[in-house]
Amino acid sequence: MSQYGSMSQSGSMSQSGPMLAKIRKLLAKAEDAASSPQEAETYTAKAAQLIADYGIDAALLAADAPGSDRVADRVVKLDAPYARDKAQLLCDIALGLRCRAVLRRRSAPDTPTEFSVHLFGHESDLARTDLLFTSLLMQSTQRLATTPVPAWEHKAAFRRSWQAGFRMSISRRLAEAEARAQETAADRTTQGGRATGLVLADRSVEVEASLRGAYPLAQQARPRTLSGSGIRDGYLAGVQADIGETRLRGARAALHSG
Repeated sequence: MSQYGSMSQSGSMSQSGPMLAKIRKLLAKAEDAASSPQEAETYTAKAAQLIADYGIDAALLAADAPGSDRVADRVVKLDAPYARDKAQLLCDIALGLRCRAVLRRRSAPDTPTEFSVHLFGHESDLARTDLLFTSLLMQSTQRLATTPVPAWEHKAAFRRSWQAGFRMSISRRLAEAEARAQETAADRTTQGGRATGLVLADRSVEVEASLRGAYPLAQQARPRTLSGSGIRDGYLAGVQADIGETRLRGARAALHSG
């Protein structure tokens, strides 16, 4: 059982190895309440770059060993409060780490709406997603709990908009880390001579095919309309180095199952 809900998965993901152990240590430092916001940003930025580099290494190794890093899937149920916001954070992280995500909701009379995310990706990328989401969810929860809500504003509206800003900054940082890792590895090839770009493109096709096999009618989710004023505070919480930035960019929208 994870801290953010329950999950089921098909396939097995390697959660060990020296690189993942190093990443966990960095994220643990970022999660430490004793770390300042600037220190947490530094630890998280370093971890994000190592996660990106690890993804490239895993992809190239798997290309030379077919079947060693197969496409798998997992379903993650998100718990209240703010279950939908947690689910959208997971979707954004998954998309940034070359997975695909389907945001699912189930409603029943007189019961709260349940949100879950069905993830598709290669096992190494799903492992990256799980590792980073667990840490970022804890970090965002800690920061949000200490962020004052303006007296004139509805608490839930402010916190939802804060979380939207946090997701935007995380999406941007992940995109930048992945781009740097791919640029650095552009000249690398597998033992069979396949370039990094071709390997990653083929892996994306495989993941997309797996998702479409399960959800042939899935559509892009509509953007949410949020009324709170916390988006800027949430964005700055997601990346301290971006204080003063005025143009906010998000990741691709997740799919929904209809």
